[in-house]
Amino acid sequence: MWAALVGLVAALLVILVWLAGRYEASQVQDKLDVDTAQAAGDIRTALARNLQALQASPPSREGWALEAAQLLRERREWVRIEWRDSALVAVAAVDTPYRAPPFGRLGRENAQADVQLACANARRRGGPAYAASYFLPQPGGLGMEVMELCLPHVVAGQLAGYMVATYSLAEMLTSLVGPQLTRNQEVSFVEADGTRLALHGVAQRGSRIFSSQQLLDLPGNTLVLRMDSWRAAPDLFPNVLTALVTGMSIALAAVLALLGKDTRRRVRVEQDLADALAFRKAMEDSLVTGLRARDLQGRITYVNPAFCQMVGFSAEELMGKSAPAPYWPPELVDEYQKRQAVRLAGQHVPPREGFESVFMRKDGSRFPVLIIEAPLINAQGVQTGWMSAFLDVSEQRRIEELSRASQERLQATARLATVGEMASLLSHELSQPLSAIASYATGSLNLLQGGAVDGIELAMRRIAEQAERAGKVIRSVHDFVRRRDQAREAVAPQALVDAVMPLVGLQARKLGVTVLTRLPEGLPAVLCDRTMVEQVLLNLARNAMQAMDEAGVARPTLTLQVRRCPPAADGGEAWLEFSVADGGPGVPRDIQDRLFTPFFTTKAEGMGLGLSLCRTVVEQHGGLLEFEPNLPQGTVFRFTLPVAGPAGAPGGLPAAALEAA
Repeated sequence: MWAALVGLVAALLVILVWLAGRYEASQVQDKLDVDTAQAAGDIRTALARNLQALQASPPSREGWALEAAQLLRERREWVRIEWRDSALVAVAAVDTPYRAPPFGRLGRENAQADVQLACANARRRGGPAYAASYFLPQPGGLGMEVMELCLPHVVAGQLAGYMVATYSLAEMLTSLVGPQLTRNQEVSFVEADGTRLALHGVAQRGSRIFSSQQLLDLPGNTLVLRMDSWRAAPDLFPNVLTALVTGMSIALAAVLALLGKDTRRRVRVEQDLADALAFRKAMEDSLVTGLRARDLQGRITYVNPAFCQMVGFSAEELMGKSAPAPYWPPELVDEYQKRQAVRLAGQHVPPREGFESVFMRKDGSRFPVLIIEAPLINAQGVQTGWMSAFLDVSEQRRIEELSRASQERLQATARLATVGEMASLLSHELSQPLSAIASYATGSLNLLQGGAVDGIELAMRRIAEQAERAGKVIRSVHDFVRRRDQAREAVAPQALVDAVMPLVGLQARKLGVTVLTRLPEGLPAVLCDRTMVEQVLLNLARNAMQAMDEAGVARPTLTLQVRRCPPAADGGEAWLEFSVADGGPGVPRDIQDRLFTPFFTTKAEGMGLGLSLCRTVVEQHGGLLEFEPNLPQGTVFRFTLPVAGPAGAPGGLPAAALEAA
């Protein structure tokens, strides 16, 4: 019995000693692995710095040879730097000052294949590349293992040449690996079969050998870094039992210390958590944004004071409530319940930008809200409900309505001002048919007085034709001036151009301007406010004709053109481009930056609102209004409008449906 116990204790002691030896060996191996990784990291960092230094000295600059010589003096691992043209013909080269020229014995031609391979790889990669190392014989029967680095030099997107740097593997180990790593260890570059290419450091011999390897994966080449260390076998403890008891005592004290530290840390964490909860509650209570949380069954589990103030209900009146919510308008309860059922079933994800809905306060008043909703995810990644943020947008809608009304009044004023400016043209156009009507009427009276009735019918027909002509002029002005609802509709480009042509033609005939229209067949309709876009076209056309008239252009020509815009790379909505081009003097450089500024005008009688309103109208449609020279002479204004889809929405997308809470 005792023998078995002694044997068991002895076996335990032997196992403990063996485990201690294994542990010490593992510690030595781990330290060697860390040192090897550190050495590999030092080499990678140094190679990266060398590459940056090489890139900072492009071969096209003057004084390159001096800079290359300075680089060689600062970096002993380089033995040669060359500048080669795009055909790999050497232009200039500088050798290291610390040894005899490395290629002095066999010449550079023997290594040409390695240089060509590295540079071909660099050209293919578009960056630096390394060649496989090779042995370079030296005078006196010696030699060294070297490696080529090729860096392409690109100027204005074209290959201009190469920078070729030759590394000495032995000098890399000497210069790039820290001395503290090679003091008692041996570091080397080896091949896959263990053949050493370069060696540095002298290790103290011992009974056990520890080795570690790291791969240096360079562009175009892979080097194996090996580090060897010799250690003596670990000694036994002088008193195993004493060491065990001491170790257990220290372990017990350490456990108690850790337990006390853990308790203090737990108390501190709990205090931090309480502070964080108090801070979050204070922050949520101070928000003007309403917050509401619901579980997966639709029951309200949390509301902040801002939400309660928004709807007029207290938190006690809202907590635990499900559909129908007390702040839902009665006329929308059925619709909201259906949409909430779809939401809770996970069949519809709310948009990240939010959606609008209508809520009812406790006093029965309605107000619009913007709802931003997101799923509530717990620490295990499981959804437990929905979190919603609410913004009362009543004031924003009121301001938007005031702005819209002001914009409408301003646009109506601009249209009336346009018609006022065209009063002389209208007078001229109406004088001709009215004069003709008066002449035919006088002639008819004369015929009646003379008893001749044969020409009365022809005179009456001419009077009707001239009256119809005058009516067309008046109707075109009426259609332009009258106030319409700002509803966007699908309108053919030809219809927009035809609508403004009568008014454009009035001024064109007076000023002697030739008007050309270029509208290819098959153009799709655009989604726009027809009245506003017609005003944009008319303003641009009138400005162009007035500019040519003031400049005294010999043969003034105005061109209205519509074409498709090139499709977007991301496959977005389609657009049409409208352009108004003239052959006038162009826009002076000193006013180009202020051309679209409100109330800026170069005309004595102008209001300075035409181009500003044009840009506003186009941007409200999501388009862009810009101008550029119309070579060889003149200016062309261009603006874009979205193509109407099948459902009347831009790009063919249906209008977004109104969401509900």
